[in-house]
Amino acid sequence: MHSLKLFLFASLFASPLVSAADPGQKPLTDRLSGTLFLDSDREPLTFNYSTHDPHESNWIALYRESRDGPANEAYSSPPLVWEYAPERQGSVYLAVNQIADSHSPGKYKAYFLANDGHRWLAPPVSVSLAGLSVNSGLRFPVDHATLHNSRQLEQYSARIDGLLLGQGSATTSFQKIEGASWVQVDSNGTAFGVPGIFAPRRSQVVVRATADGGSSAVIRLTIPVRRIHQALVRDLHILTWNLWHGGTQVRDYHEKQLRFILESGADIVCLQETTSDHATRLGQALGWYHWQSGKSVGIISRYPIVEEYGEITRAGGARIGLNGKRSGTELNLWTIHTGAYPYGPYDFCFDHLTPDQVLADEIKSLRVPQVTQTLDGIQNQLDDAQSVPVVFTGDFNAPSHLDWVESTRDNHCGVGNFSWPTSVLMAERGFVDSFRVVHPDPVRDPGNTWSPILPRHDGETGPIEPQDRIDFIYHKGRLEVVGSQKLVVGKPSPSPNHANNEWTSDHAALLTHYLV
Repeated sequence: MHSLKLFLFASLFASPLVSAADPGQKPLTDRLSGTLFLDSDREPLTFNYSTHDPHESNWIALYRESRDGPANEAYSSPPLVWEYAPERQGSVYLAVNQIADSHSPGKYKAYFLANDGHRWLAPPVSVSLAGLSVNSGLRFPVDHATLHNSRQLEQYSARIDGLLLGQGSATTSFQKIEGASWVQVDSNGTAFGVPGIFAPRRSQVVVRATADGGSSAVIRLTIPVRRIHQALVRDLHILTWNLWHGGTQVRDYHEKQLRFILESGADIVCLQETTSDHATRLGQALGWYHWQSGKSVGIISRYPIVEEYGEITRAGGARIGLNGKRSGTELNLWTIHTGAYPYGPYDFCFDHLTPDQVLADEIKSLRVPQVTQTLDGIQNQLDDAQSVPVVFTGDFNAPSHLDWVESTRDNHCGVGNFSWPTSVLMAERGFVDSFRVVHPDPVRDPGNTWSPILPRHDGETGPIEPQDRIDFIYHKGRLEVVGSQKLVVGKPSPSPNHANNEWTSDHAALLTHYLV
């Protein structure tokens, strides 16, 4: 793990910068109401911020001080590292490992910027990276990992080098210690070979990684071997997971996320709040195929992404090939992260609005048009779902009409039947809610995914937070649901004491097991 010594020079610049667009106005730093501070008590490069102008695309970026960044509220060069900062008040961690290996210690500036642009929301902060030390103790996030399926008499390859942690700038090599004879491991961390007719159905291999300083780590790998006449994938596990600002609100989030994904057994992970690069980060580390949207959503998959569909409003999609180089099973996959506010359960529970008022707010939030436009944009895929199934996942930021029924009135602030329009839209377009296939009783199995760290509205204080199922995996076409469950690791401490949680999100994840 990298550790950095940081020193905060000043939270405000002394120089009276003036916007070039209006040289007669007040100095720039005098007319900013937001704040940006380095939190010296938390993980290096953690910034606390506040603004009177919150927006989902506000962002905090780090630049070399010599390049000035957006010194005059105009683009000058790309940042070294950045994260979205969408709340009225919050904290953001800028990933040290994204700058530590390629940038020497020195002076930097952090900027709090508005709406994917370069307008300042707060005076910048100067930071000195005074030294870098590397913990060279190698480790893998898990002791055992299952890789993607192989098939008899077909060439196989899987990369594991991205799973290795703690190597810093050390040169590392990999070698096979023991295991199935058909599996080879090259020095760069690629497992490869051709399983024969008599290859074990669950072939295992033990791999050691060794750094040039002598530190080493070992991992046991399992490679499922399908028979020559079988489809490459029969059991498919799909996970949807809101990362919560990429996971950056929790220390050591990268290692914890890798551990969770590997231990979950997921084959495909649909992600929200990826803040433009976290799907790429996770996909590369896992050695998986990956697609990253320009903003919130992304997809990582053990199996090839054979076509990228791009973005429609707040959704993104891809086609996944599930049968290797043979023709056969494919899947159209979409994930969405709809608008968050106004939030319907708050309307009912805190503001005591009428059903008609809440329905109006569902339109105002843009959730309904976002889902509608996405479904309209993939209508040809929906029409062809019996040939190529469609799975539609995501954080819908709204509950389901299947959950808000008369029998759950006591769980929903006294409101009984309510037709949440986004879930109704999905049902009207022929989608099946996979969780409710397995758990049809919302009283017995509410399946709430919001929120494992907010039992009360302010974490441990304030009114009781409405708990709801707002993350979904829907499907249309010839898929059979075997199981579906929400997942949370450990017992997360409520916000604001969440920084050391093993669980890195403010949502529960949802995992559905399909037969394809």
